[in-house]
Amino acid sequence: MNDISNLSDEEVIAIVRSQDKEAYAEIIRRYQAKLIRYAHYILGDEQMGADAVQEGFIKAYINLQGFDTKKKFSSWIYRIVHNEAMNVLSKHKKQRPMDNQVELASGVNLEDEFIKNELVNHAHQCLEQMPIIYKEPLSLFYLEEKSYEEISDILRIPIGTVGTRINRARGIMKKLCQKH
Repeated sequence: MNDISNLSDEEVIAIVRSQDKEAYAEIIRRYQAKLIRYAHYILGDEQMGADAVQEGFIKAYINLQGFDTKKKFSSWIYRIVHNEAMNVLSKHKKQRPMDNQVELASGVNLEDEFIKNELVNHAHQCLEQMPIIYKEPLSLFYLEEKSYEEISDILRIPIGTVGTRINRARGIMKKLCQKH
């Protein structure tokens, strides 16, 4: 088989469907690290995230014939992994409520300081404390650089709801991170 690394996701999927099942390895190569990072953000555990991604890749492969090539493959695979992560959450009851009791010294202006390297870990800790309905769109938008439309497809919510949740999540994130 010729080099497929320069083909679009949809073109690679067409090859996997019609002639070379082994070409699916290219899809895994392209998405594995991104999907593990996304699942880790949702679940708060890298190993559980990796397991959810592995299950997602298997389900995506099994259901490749059902993929609509007129849509973006990335949104489709993220949605599958999202569903797997939600299944893991419901099995492990890992969802944490937001703790409003903790009051620590303020002073971190998130909008000015978020990009600095020393706050990245802190931001991840804050993200882990957020309710899942806000953690998901915020992770997809800022960490995975997905558009509102893609997030809408992945989470199966209206675009307006995506914007509302991201806006609310920013406020929650700012409060959480300023506490520390």
